[in-house]
Amino acid sequence: MDVHQSVWIDIGQLRRGMYIQLDLGWMEHPFPKGSFKIASHEQIGAIRSLGLSRLRYYPGQSDPASESDFAALQEQLPPGMTVAPDEAPASIGAEVPEPAIAAAATPTVTRMQEVEWLRSQRREQLANQQRSLERCERKFGEAMVRFRRLAAAVGEQPKSAADQAAELVQSCVAEVLGAGDSAIRLLSETMGDRSSEHPVNVMVVSLLLGKALALPATELQSLGMAAVLHDIGKTQVPERLRAMDEKFSASERIGYREHVAFGVALGKRMGLAPEVLLGMAQHHELVDGSGFPQGLRGEQMSQAGKILALVNLYDNLCNPARLVNAITPHEALSMIFAQMKSRFDTATLGAFIRLMGVYPPGSVVQLVNDAYGVVVSVNSARPLKPRVILHDQNVPRAEALIVDLEQRPDLGIRRSLKPAQLSASVREYLALRPRVCYYVERSGGLDRLGSQA
Repeated sequence: MDVHQSVWIDIGQLRRGMYIQLDLGWMEHPFPKGSFKIASHEQIGAIRSLGLSRLRYYPGQSDPASESDFAALQEQLPPGMTVAPDEAPASIGAEVPEPAIAAAATPTVTRMQEVEWLRSQRREQLANQQRSLERCERKFGEAMVRFRRLAAAVGEQPKSAADQAAELVQSCVAEVLGAGDSAIRLLSETMGDRSSEHPVNVMVVSLLLGKALALPATELQSLGMAAVLHDIGKTQVPERLRAMDEKFSASERIGYREHVAFGVALGKRMGLAPEVLLGMAQHHELVDGSGFPQGLRGEQMSQAGKILALVNLYDNLCNPARLVNAITPHEALSMIFAQMKSRFDTATLGAFIRLMGVYPPGSVVQLVNDAYGVVVSVNSARPLKPRVILHDQNVPRAEALIVDLEQRPDLGIRRSLKPAQLSASVREYLALRPRVCYYVERSGGLDRLGSQA
């Protein structure tokens, strides 16, 4: 048979090694090209989800079938459903007229059964995905409420505020150290005001970074306390001085920097441990000596100080007081690495980049197939292959599955974008918000999906 000659086959006959053609427009499927050789079972799932009943197959450009293909196909089916070897696509590859091929394809699983099973799998994935997101957003919201309460109490009831902070941090440490892996999860809603979002963001990311650096639970608790309380001194400075502004006069700059000393003083009234006070005192210090208030160098800084200095700056770049100055998570990480890495501890910065990935959660990206997406979670082992929500005008936003790019060898990220480069409808679909908020997601919360229907 000529290598360019094709035959029609039923969608249920797909296997790895087949060279196929999708008679669809490029916006109607997730692959870079409409014609390609199937490389994985995840690609098969993606093709089946397109709703086609049959497609073109090129035997002359395909690999021969193997017995392992039958076993792999069987594993994808529910218990009790089988595909007999002589009924599966093993016999395809010879030059057989189209009617004969259709007649040979009479698998035990009917097309309707297979479609319904795939639909049920999708429904389950969507439900798991939504439950995980709702849990993260609920936990983040609860953390912000608890922070606002302790911040309101710190002036008149410092001991009570310290107890509330310890309980808040302990619950987050438990999330980070719970069974299975944990990852940073982007939240889809703006949860509240910056004064409570920022300390919770810094606490969550610092604890995950501390875990990545193998800090023991007791040190994580101290780190979390320093993180959530690092800016508590700002309650003692005028509101106009609570966020750094490049236009500040020399006296205003001094007034802004006083929040560090005020915070340490409040921490002492709260009865905080020395290691917590040290972390709070050093959250603006930098290892090259250019930080404040003491201009410490790396060997003089505590581990908590090194972590907080990095995480605090990162969140301030992504979520500044004036949103007009905000940059994307990808831009923030790139700026830190390219222009500021001498200011941070090498080991801490390396662990942070592995934790956040090349495209941190919240990054807006364009894939090699020109689809737009937003990164929602990071695979620390494969920093170029995060998990994303993709814009697809044919799929309602509420039904959009998270796509794990590690499971999609055909997809990769072409570039990072600014939200302003997208249309309003795409921004709304991807649920892009002015501020970026994170919480801890347990392993399994995000389905490791290889396809998107």
